[in-house]
Amino acid sequence: MSVVGIDLGFQSCYVAVARAGGIETIANEYSDRCTPACISFGPKNRSIGAAAKSQVISNAKNTVQGFKRFHGRAFSDPFVEAEKSNLAYDIVQLPTGLTGIKVPCFYTDAERRSVMDATQIAGLNCLRLMNETTAVALAYGIYKQDLPALEEKPRNVVFVDMGHSAYQVSVCAFNRGKLKVLATAFDTTLGGRKFDEVLVNHFCEEFGKKYKLDIKSKIRALLRLSQECEKLKKLMSANASDLPLSIECFMNDVDVSGTMNRGKFLEMCNDLLARVEPPLRSVLEQTKLKKEDIYAVEIVGGATRIPAVKEKISKFFGKELSTTLNADEAVTRGCALQCAILSPAFKVREFSITDVVPYPISLRWNSPAEEGSSDCEVFSKNHAAPFSKVLTFYRKEPFTLEAYYSSPQDLPYPDPAIAQFSVQKVTPQSDGSSSKVKVKVRVNVHGIFSVSSASLVEVHKSEENEEPMETDQNAKEEEKMQVDQEEPHVEEQQQQTPAENKAESEEMETSQAGSKDKKMDQPPQAKKAKVKTSTVDLPIENQLLWQIDREMLNLYIENEGKMIMQDKLEKERNDAKNAVEEYVYEMRDKLSGEYEKFVSEDDRNSFTLKLEDTENWLYEDGEDQPKQVYVDKLAELKNLGQPIKIRFQESEERPKLFEELGKQIQQYMKIISSFKNKEDQYDHLDAADMTKVEKSTNEAMEWMNNKLNLQNKQSLTMDPVVKSKEIEAKIKELTSTCSPIISKPKPKVEPPKEEQKNAEQNGPVDGQGDNPGPQAAEQGTDTAVPSDSDKKLPEMDID
Repeated sequence: MSVVGIDLGFQSCYVAVARAGGIETIANEYSDRCTPACISFGPKNRSIGAAAKSQVISNAKNTVQGFKRFHGRAFSDPFVEAEKSNLAYDIVQLPTGLTGIKVPCFYTDAERRSVMDATQIAGLNCLRLMNETTAVALAYGIYKQDLPALEEKPRNVVFVDMGHSAYQVSVCAFNRGKLKVLATAFDTTLGGRKFDEVLVNHFCEEFGKKYKLDIKSKIRALLRLSQECEKLKKLMSANASDLPLSIECFMNDVDVSGTMNRGKFLEMCNDLLARVEPPLRSVLEQTKLKKEDIYAVEIVGGATRIPAVKEKISKFFGKELSTTLNADEAVTRGCALQCAILSPAFKVREFSITDVVPYPISLRWNSPAEEGSSDCEVFSKNHAAPFSKVLTFYRKEPFTLEAYYSSPQDLPYPDPAIAQFSVQKVTPQSDGSSSKVKVKVRVNVHGIFSVSSASLVEVHKSEENEEPMETDQNAKEEEKMQVDQEEPHVEEQQQQTPAENKAESEEMETSQAGSKDKKMDQPPQAKKAKVKTSTVDLPIENQLLWQIDREMLNLYIENEGKMIMQDKLEKERNDAKNAVEEYVYEMRDKLSGEYEKFVSEDDRNSFTLKLEDTENWLYEDGEDQPKQVYVDKLAELKNLGQPIKIRFQESEERPKLFEELGKQIQQYMKIISSFKNKEDQYDHLDAADMTKVEKSTNEAMEWMNNKLNLQNKQSLTMDPVVKSKEIEAKIKELTSTCSPIISKPKPKVEPPKEEQKNAEQNGPVDGQGDNPGPQAAEQGTDTAVPSDSDKKLPEMDID
């Protein structure tokens, strides 16, 4: 089981995997850890990543890039309308009104739901959608050993992430094993792309005057200029001198050239650089921190490499910037760490993460007592997430809650609506009074808002002389426990939900029942004594705005599966075609090289002609054939070429194997001679067995000499008389017959028992006393009782 973190950026993406040794950013098929976020659609298959990037100009109309900005947006969104004119490809409206195709911290509910749908279509099990700045903070903090203890003042760190399309800032408080995001701010359109556009517009104007070219009318020319301007921008980050920009055959076979330096470039970008400070100032205002309270400022993202951007950030905080993290891979590493924390397959250091809600969320509903609607804010800006609350309503019939963002001026698009949630099957009490309905709202780990559950509290009156049932007390205790668990910040919630709101939390209901009941159209309070309550779960219907329904999602999943299969089949077809082409080139070269001696001249000429015909066929009729045609064509060629290849391989391996067989025969003949000479080393072997060894050796020698003579008479252009497998089998047969016989161990000779007994009775000799000499010690080793230390030796582990 493995877990991965994915940083899907505007321009490129990175994938990190959690392994036993830590977090590793993995490389793609081109051995590059950076994969372009690009897809190219061909007539039969798709190209993804680097393969698609190479087709941006040649297949501009069918190559999609920069689609991250369209997640969850309406086709009628002004942003989409503005972007359409700059796209080389077309976007169309889907039945839902969407434009169709790690997330930034400013992503809204619809954008997050769109990304979750995309993960399902891709067949991924998404454990968490993580804000980019939060992922960076996790990658920064989890390895820090010097963080303050939980009871001490936290360490405040600012994270600045300026990528290709957006600019994000967050302030995080660190304690040992704990990360809390305090505030976030952002500029959703400020990034490296804006700096590229400044250069593109400048050179479009310059080349228009200098060469009379209308560059923006030709999308391919504009894409080429954009690529060159991006390279020029990166060069200016490291060089302050004048740098050239030259493009050959740019438009109408005209070569263009120009120059740019860093100073002039910064003058042109003054408006963009002025937008760097406001988000920095905003996070300090939100958290009420001073610049002196900031421990460090960590920068990530490709656009933070622009010297002027770094200078602006450093000057604002009055301190040197920290670059301890990999600017490109910090986000994906943080995501992989979060996945490892959530996965049961990995044991990771405990590290809690508290994120925030980027926009305040409110609920609106129709009031039965008053004409019009009422609303309240359920989650304020920078509220901790994930989080849930329980709201109480008093209703006699089903009702609808409308969720929306209460600060539309902060949104990246104008529509503040999130979704509508209809609470069904609400009925009055048995006496006709309004029923208490408890609605649980939450922001989950993905940052997505929902009404997760609703329940109706039924009140059952008992007889006056009947004591309250035990279930009544249990229900109250359970209700109280639920309030304590789901609303840990009652004081904060009371500040967020003023008395005029028509919804209230459980804690507010119990403490301020009298004043709230009138506002919520509550009937006269039922007698607390002699009643019992029960809860009934209510169904909820969701009407998510700009969200594809389940049927459409299943259709996309099915289509994605078909495209994956089509891509696989097309890859196999191309591999089969390439195999034929590769075999043609390989055999044509070897027929005039190392295979030349192993094929007759007539066969070589006919085979060469066949190879040439196949090559011509590949570039004509065989350009686009089914996979099986290529497989059959390769098999036809191999029927002619494989015998030649086998003859060559046999000529290479046969002499080595014959040499090995000869060495085995010589070795056994030498042992047989030693046995006949009655040498001590082999005098324990049985004569009958050695006769068997001698017979097998002589037969092997005769077989080898016979095959060698026949093979030497055979032409190299003919199939060999003996093959390598036969020689290997003969070696194995000889070894299995002779080796067990000649490797029999010599039996051990034990001294007679009487001699041992006499030696023990005689005792020490020649005045040696109790200290035996080396010889005596040596002779006594067989009979001596081992000491304790000798007994323990075999049990020791030797490293």
